[in-house]
Amino acid sequence: MDLKGELEKVITGDVDVSDETREFYSHDASLFELKPQAVTFPKTSEDIQALVAFVNNHKKDMPTLSLTARSRGTDMSGAAINDSIILDTSKYMTRISDVSATQATVQPGTMYRDFEAETLKFGSILPSYPASRELAGMGGIVNNNSGGEKSLQFGKTDKYVASMKMILADGHEYDVRPLNRDELNAKMDKDGFEGNLYRRTFELLDQNYNEIKAAAPKVSKDSTGYHLWNVWDKESGIFDLTKLFVGAQGTLGINTETTLRLVHKPEYAGTLVCYLKSIDNLGEIIPAVLDEKPATFECFDDNTLWLSFKFIFAFIRRLGFVTWLMMCLQLIPDGLALLRGVPKLIMLIEFTGESTDEVKQKIHTAKKNLEKFHFSYMEEDGTEAASRKFWLMRRESFNLLRSKVKDKHTAPFIDDLIVPPARLAEFLPQIREIIKRYKLLATIAGHLGDGNFHIIPLMKIEDPAERAKFEPVMREVNTLVIKYGGSVSGEHNDGMIRGPWLKEMYSPSVLGYMKEIKALYDPLNIFNPHKKTDATWDYSFSHIRDHF
Repeated sequence: MDLKGELEKVITGDVDVSDETREFYSHDASLFELKPQAVTFPKTSEDIQALVAFVNNHKKDMPTLSLTARSRGTDMSGAAINDSIILDTSKYMTRISDVSATQATVQPGTMYRDFEAETLKFGSILPSYPASRELAGMGGIVNNNSGGEKSLQFGKTDKYVASMKMILADGHEYDVRPLNRDELNAKMDKDGFEGNLYRRTFELLDQNYNEIKAAAPKVSKDSTGYHLWNVWDKESGIFDLTKLFVGAQGTLGINTETTLRLVHKPEYAGTLVCYLKSIDNLGEIIPAVLDEKPATFECFDDNTLWLSFKFIFAFIRRLGFVTWLMMCLQLIPDGLALLRGVPKLIMLIEFTGESTDEVKQKIHTAKKNLEKFHFSYMEEDGTEAASRKFWLMRRESFNLLRSKVKDKHTAPFIDDLIVPPARLAEFLPQIREIIKRYKLLATIAGHLGDGNFHIIPLMKIEDPAERAKFEPVMREVNTLVIKYGGSVSGEHNDGMIRGPWLKEMYSPSVLGYMKEIKALYDPLNIFNPHKKTDATWDYSFSHIRDHF
């Protein structure tokens, strides 16, 4: 089949099968490589519906045909790559509409930074943006159920989705939003594909209600599996399929538009910075900090701190000389404080408010209430400027490490674990021991208030001895995470890297329900195969990159 010619017959958008384009789209920000047969750039929802119909019509003769939607390719789990047809929405499907102070509607190809530029005109933001906010697309944010440094206060993306437009396996577009019981009954009374979906989904969730509810991970945020426990709530009588599609990584259908609720962006912020010589009483410190109601509660380890000092000149390009010089001058007193002892952990506790005085008062009160822990050094400030150096260390440490260690490459495979914060004092030393034992070069940083840590080692992935570490390290780390009541993914999702480990997270029956949902919504397996519940370690491992 002349795939390019056939695809050009059914869509008004572009089709590219050049070697250069296929090579570019064979990677996202993950470990994996899958080279597509074709890359399409749909202009409209009708184009995507036509692509779904095309794959359905030719699936019997070409069993490997499938569709993977992609917005900006920043996914770290391998969910934005495919060996068949890539559907890139970033070229044409970038419309932002109906923006107000409380909500906005957006197409999946829009960059978050462009979306935020529009919402800030009304003084509002979507607070669940990820760390890759300058690069990420809205489609990825919705389909990964993204979260970030604001999630402690505001929660993840699924909390802000008011409605969605989804193209499902029958090739039609549907409006999806929360339904009350009468509205749900009306959906279930329909004939055809949509009615069948609602009936069978409701039956599965209602008949296994208690077991499914009990399966929800007992952490503040999670991106594993399908969140069946959030779809049907007997107490409220609300049935909400957006909770199923948000975070599904395009494995159940293709999102063409999302209406998102927004929150007011506080005008002022300041950060209390604390140096911990020991993490022995972290289990007491974390709830005490959370009692102060911080907007953000982040941390980074001593390796990150020393890395920032070691490569201090690398910040010049990022900041500009004047800002860099100011940061260096600000670091002098902190450097003197370090002479008293190297901290094991640096905590960044951010407070927000509607005035500088309000922020300063919150910081002053928190500092006073936390004095009993005898932190080795504390800094208070009512503005973002003075604490910016610490946030740069937290946010830029990974990029700094990647750029300065030339013979190694990023290996995001234990990059998103989360455990209950009360268990961190026991958990973190054991994680560090695993990292040390396998001789991994890595920093530890993350969202301390949630217990969500990002550990991204640098490795010579082309070296067989290094590649051989992936499975045993993941097994040890994931076993430890689950032992402490955590989740293997708080934000970055399953994709190809954590999908094979879902059987460790969930009971056979609950994982079976998730697989039933995949089969129900995608009977021909045309939507983003080999991801999430459809992932296997043999397939994933066989597609790890062998060159960079």
